[in-house]
Amino acid sequence: MIEKTKLRRPNSPITTEHKVFISLHNCDLKWKEKFVEEMEGRIIDESVDTGEIVDSNKKVADVRRIIREDYIRPATVTVVLIGPKTWQRKHVDWEIGASLLARNHKRRHGLVGIVLPDHPSYGSDQINPRLIPPRLAANCCGNDPFAKIYDWPEPFAPAQVQRAIAEAFNRREGAYPDNTYPPFGRNRTTPWHEGWSE
Repeated sequence: MIEKTKLRRPNSPITTEHKVFISLHNCDLKWKEKFVEEMEGRIIDESVDTGEIVDSNKKVADVRRIIREDYIRPATVTVVLIGPKTWQRKHVDWEIGASLLARNHKRRHGLVGIVLPDHPSYGSDQINPRLIPPRLAANCCGNDPFAKIYDWPEPFAPAQVQRAIAEAFNRREGAYPDNTYPPFGRNRTTPWHEGWSE
């Protein structure tokens, strides 16, 4: 099991608007919209909007390159919105992997997971690593984890979420991320991840 972190109020107002890439399963779009709305003026949303990259003639590799270069690269923190099916999505795995790469004068991103209220582990102190993206799970372990996981605050607390994003930004230069999990070739149908036990 992975321990969740409690959101905390900042000691002083945070004025930096970090550029954030939001990774999610497409069935959780309503949560993304609410997140962006609640965080207005506190983050710069660099994520892909619904229907923004639509061209049936584009190859998967071309779409991934566009997302990596035009959306992921300008961001400094990736926020993974964790719903009940997020662990299944190959695009979420790929986006986390691209966020953790440092290359071509681009620093790696900070990484934050936010468990949505419809996830089975919402409200508990721990989360089963089999029910979150495995690449995220691999970065939430140990004494000095690269990433942390929080519950979606109810009521929403923008200042506390902004602090979590700022802390993830600061951690990206300290702890070293684990990006060794084999990339998904397709969407998953079973929540079994190599290296994790029940």
